[in-house]
Amino acid sequence: MLRLNIFLLVTAVLCGLGVVTSQHKARKLFQALDIEQERARQLDVEFGQLQLELSTWGTAPRIEKIAREKLKMTTPDSDRIITATPGGALSR
Repeated sequence: MLRLNIFLLVTAVLCGLGVVTSQHKARKLFQALDIEQERARQLDVEFGQLQLELSTWGTAPRIEKIAREKLKMTTPDSDRIITATPGGALSR
């Protein structure tokens, strides 16, 4: 009877340690999940900001401003414009 009681005591202690260990692991995993979800939210915000920035970099007024100010480009006179058609003919 004493052996059975010791065996049951050891089994109960081991089961208790198993429960505590599994709860600790679950908490650590939950913390890691929370950290990764926060990181994902930050990346979503950054992605939105980058999309907004990309849309402003490619706008026609901005490109025209850079062409005029930095590259010193101007719109040509209408008599200097030559139009090419798909058939290969040129027209003025």
